[in-house]
Amino acid sequence: MEQIRATITSVGHYLPEERLTNYDLEKLVDTNDEWIRTRTGIKERRILKDPEKATSYMAANAANEALEYAGLKPEQVDVIIIATVTPDYIFPSTACLVQEAIGATNAFAFDLSAACSGFIYALTTGATFIESGRHKNVLVIGADKMSSIIDYTDRTTCILFGDGAGAVLLQPSTDGTGIIDSIHYSEGDINCDLVQKGGGSRHPASQETVAQRLHYINQEGKAVFKKATVGMADVSAEIMERNNLQAEDIAWLVPHQANLRIIDATARRMGLGMDKVMINIERYGNTTGATIPLCLYDWKDLMSNGESIVLTAFGGGFTWGAVYLTWGGK
Repeated sequence: MEQIRATITSVGHYLPEERLTNYDLEKLVDTNDEWIRTRTGIKERRILKDPEKATSYMAANAANEALEYAGLKPEQVDVIIIATVTPDYIFPSTACLVQEAIGATNAFAFDLSAACSGFIYALTTGATFIESGRHKNVLVIGADKMSSIIDYTDRTTCILFGDGAGAVLLQPSTDGTGIIDSIHYSEGDINCDLVQKGGGSRHPASQETVAQRLHYINQEGKAVFKKATVGMADVSAEIMERNNLQAEDIAWLVPHQANLRIIDATARRMGLGMDKVMINIERYGNTTGATIPLCLYDWKDLMSNGESIVLTAFGGGFTWGAVYLTWGGK
């Protein structure tokens, strides 16, 4: 029997037009362009300014582009999975809103929350539906309107994040392309070094939570940086070793775009030159669930069928992991 793998056959994206540059941030908080660039690699990020548009709007646009590129009708989609930490609502799920928006009338849909690791978690979840043989067309979307939970008076977090969405279509393949292996880890962040404290059942929205600014991201930068650097580098090296991969076997590393120094450390641990690393953090910042699919979109014309690719991410939770696949896109 031929082995069925889930392969990425199409990608789509959405980025808001509004740009928030480092120079713009200099007017809001005590920071400067040089400080931001040397410590993060970020020059600007996109912001969805329209208050009437949320994560589902970006996700639907990315999904429609992926479907159009694949020549697939929305009603042919079986499953929609959205990785996000900025859903339109606590419920219903953002995926259900996207299902309606794009007309995927035959799909079932749900959200997945793993912060910046969300897309690779969702990707391997979607792959299981394909590998089972029960579904043929699975949309996996990473989308976040991070500006909705950013305190633009907090210089430690407001410099990092942007808004955007990226989508991939997973379909069955028997030609050897597709997702070959994945490794995922989690470790309970008991100190809440990366957290949005307000809005959940522990701290429901109230006048007090708003006054205490609990509905914004709070991050202990040094602790998260150290954990992310080790986590992404270690798991990327682990997936190489488990699959007997050498640096020369890998065509592309697709890392979560959180910090250029973390990306550099991961590439060095894998023995890769930076010419094999997808980096767009300077233009978009950290779009959380969207960073990896946005990289795939930006590099889609440079990748060749059958090339070996490693995706890796680290996020709040803590969560982290890596995916090894061979490219099957057009």
